[in-house]
Amino acid sequence: MIEILNPTDVRRARDTGALVAEILQTLKGRSVVGTNLLEIDAWAQQMIVDAGATSCYVDYAPSFGRGPFGHYICTSVNDAVLHGLPYDYHLADGDLLSLDLAVSLGGVVADSAISFLVGDTRPPESVALIEATERALAAGIAAAGPGARVGDLSHAIGTVLHAAGYPINTEFGGHGVGSTMHQDPHVSNTGRPGRGYRLRPGLLLALEPWVMADTASLVTDADGWTLRSATGCRTAHSEHTIAITPEGAEVLTLPR
Repeated sequence: MIEILNPTDVRRARDTGALVAEILQTLKGRSVVGTNLLEIDAWAQQMIVDAGATSCYVDYAPSFGRGPFGHYICTSVNDAVLHGLPYDYHLADGDLLSLDLAVSLGGVVADSAISFLVGDTRPPESVALIEATERALAAGIAAAGPGARVGDLSHAIGTVLHAAGYPINTEFGGHGVGSTMHQDPHVSNTGRPGRGYRLRPGLLLALEPWVMADTASLVTDADGWTLRSATGCRTAHSEHTIAITPEGAEVLTLPR
């Protein structure tokens, strides 16, 4: 289903996006050496509840996961890249942590992800991974607007990731959002321009470039949810929800 929001719902989406951004930035600030992933999940739960919002993850049970997710945020560390199920792990200096959060507020969903290094250690390869996903995300946003096609966004994202030398997995990518978290159209992280659905005002898209340092192959962890690089290499993931407006693309999940 491709959902086109009315102006009232787009205004609601701005509030949802602001909440998601605020939670992620708060959690980033609290994620220090020694922080437990289960603490991060508990903090996320409390902030979502306090805002009168609803988690998109707790009861989420798609075909690629093992039963309901059961947690409030995805916490992916080092070689984990997507759907990281929080568990009893204390963050170490130099860990690369990705936080992915989707909530519903006022009946409208926003979805965002950030990747960052914990502590003082800054491995250059990890910094490069994170920066590549951020540049690719910016390129995808710049390509979005009324009349553009999904393939234009995919091509812009893929051009940056290819230039950085990273393999690109096309099993998972960006997607439409609206009254639910995952909708059409699918937005691959590489593609051909001029192809696919033509963007219209009122469409919300979650764009999410993610890469693994030396492989395009994923393996599923024993928890049935966490996706890791097949080689054990490090990974990174950046995501924003945008609204297509008559003037272009508005990023809803930027920190205020």
